[in-house]
Amino acid sequence: MSALKISNSDARALWLCAHGLSAPPAGVCDTLGLIRALGFVQLDTIQIVSRAHHHILWSRNPRYREPLLDGLLARDRQVFEHFTHDASVLPMEFLPLWQRQFRRMKAKVERSSWYGGALEPELLALVKRRIADEGPLSTRDFDTKLEGPKEMWRRPPHKKALDYLWYAGELATSHRDGFIKYYDLADRVFPAELRNAQLSDQAQIDGLCRAALDRIGFGTLGEIRKFWDATDPAEVAAWAERDSGALIPVEVQGADGSWTKAWGCADLEERLTALAAPGGRLRILSPFDPAIRDRARLKRLFGFDYTVELFLPAAKRQWGYYVYPVLEGSRFVGRIEAKADRAAGVLSVLKWWDEPGVRASKARAEKLEAELARFARLAGVERVVWECPR
Repeated sequence: MSALKISNSDARALWLCAHGLSAPPAGVCDTLGLIRALGFVQLDTIQIVSRAHHHILWSRNPRYREPLLDGLLARDRQVFEHFTHDASVLPMEFLPLWQRQFRRMKAKVERSSWYGGALEPELLALVKRRIADEGPLSTRDFDTKLEGPKEMWRRPPHKKALDYLWYAGELATSHRDGFIKYYDLADRVFPAELRNAQLSDQAQIDGLCRAALDRIGFGTLGEIRKFWDATDPAEVAAWAERDSGALIPVEVQGADGSWTKAWGCADLEERLTALAAPGGRLRILSPFDPAIRDRARLKRLFGFDYTVELFLPAAKRQWGYYVYPVLEGSRFVGRIEAKADRAAGVLSVLKWWDEPGVRASKARAEKLEAELARFARLAGVERVVWECPR
């Protein structure tokens, strides 16, 4: 079967459509529907304007507000938290496909010397017993202390124990107070019919690979594997052999004109037929948005070279501590550094950079002002103040 060739303009449009960044949002915000469509939403502690998980959902529908996700987790039990490539929130119906990942993460922690002091059976039993007796607890409810010198990323024994039991699927996130995680017994958080569903490892691998490809539309086997980061390369290769009849070989044109061999989902040709060019809306994206998370793929498809520099010393940053990429239609037109002061009610624009080859225009400036006003409302602030030239 000859490969289906996908031009760069079509590849960009397909990619943005698959990630909910193509058509303008309409209607009320279906937060659970957004998470289901994306597959997962990455959690992050940093709040410059709004935390990454809230920002990602807001980018798909600006009517989204921060309490909506909390309700799905704590009240409705329609999502759960665990580890994909990073800490993430996933639709609860994916739980039967996630049993291997609980085992994989448990084994990974057990192999890690960093967790060595957290795995004493007595401590693990104590943590579980207290939660069983007292209900959901946070790390603040325990008082074990670090021994030796304080170092970055070191955690007290109870925190390591809580993490280990959470990775293993024995504890689950019950709810959050702000960003403080409360742990409960998994049996009290996960619905019994999903928790007890029995799927073979192969069925879980196949289900995760199909779900990944359906959500990205096309990708290499490596990109399919990295979507969840819950399988190994050999497992994904074996899945591709088993599902070869449902996969469409494709060649995808990059922004530089080069071609990359990949696989397309079963309904890719129908998607191409129905494809519409992305609207001209301007969007400020989270640095952790799933559409741009793979920086090599981002550069290949969009010609946009982007790096998160928050972990670099200030002197080594080319841009800034927390710089947002700006998407207009199907191309990235700039970068913006902004921060919110919720107490003062202000969203400050610190810096703006046009991308090479992008000419400033009145229309784009107006769209940017409109997006900043929406961004301010997400953060719960009233005013946008430019601290750099517009």
